[in-house]
Amino acid sequence: MISVFKKEVAGFLNSLIAYIVVSVFLTGIGLLMWVFPQTNLLDYGFADMESLFGLAPYVFMFLIPAICMKFFAEERKSGTMELLFTRPLTDYQVIFGKYLAGFFLVVFSLVPTLIYYYSVYELGNPRGNLDSAGIAGSYIGLLLLGSFFTALGVLASSLTENQIVAFILGAFLCFIWYDGIDALSQMDLVDGAGHQIERLGVVYHYNSLSRGLMDSRDIMYFVSITTATLLLTKLVIGSRKW
Repeated sequence: MISVFKKEVAGFLNSLIAYIVVSVFLTGIGLLMWVFPQTNLLDYGFADMESLFGLAPYVFMFLIPAICMKFFAEERKSGTMELLFTRPLTDYQVIFGKYLAGFFLVVFSLVPTLIYYYSVYELGNPRGNLDSAGIAGSYIGLLLLGSFFTALGVLASSLTENQIVAFILGAFLCFIWYDGIDALSQMDLVDGAGHQIERLGVVYHYNSLSRGLMDSRDIMYFVSITTATLLLTKLVIGSRKW
């Protein structure tokens, strides 16, 4: 598993596209926080990072599938999938190694945003006048969300040998889980079922964590759906005859 993890991380960090993807992510978030008139906190006048945590999930919908799209798709297209599974590794070790590599790269992309926290901390009046507990909860929520999106990206990559298709499918799955279920709950097609449907989507649990409330139910929700997605990936991989 460690060898798969190292291979994927090294392959990503040794490619130009890795730094382009991370740079686009950080530049996009930076522009939204500091430049664009509708979202920048300098005009907003409050020392908080709401714009970052409100917009980062939508950036993740494209960033994470871009990171994960080649994990299995490239192996299948290059014909190395059979070789990979003939090594003394179980399917779970291969899948989990690739998943951990994807999640590591998500964390790698997210760490530089701590500079934004420091900037807001220094700009507060008085200095440090911001909700650090809420920001910590938001970062935890964002990491858990990134973990789930990574699992969806790995699943999408296991379904096709075309990286572009894997990217589009991964982005679509992330969008459905993040916005689709929430939109469905607001339609209230069945009397009183709207709130129950809302709880099935990630927005409800992500927003709860973003308020700084470390509820074990929210954490278990993300752990459960991430685990279920990886198990589904195992079924996809196991059902194919390489």
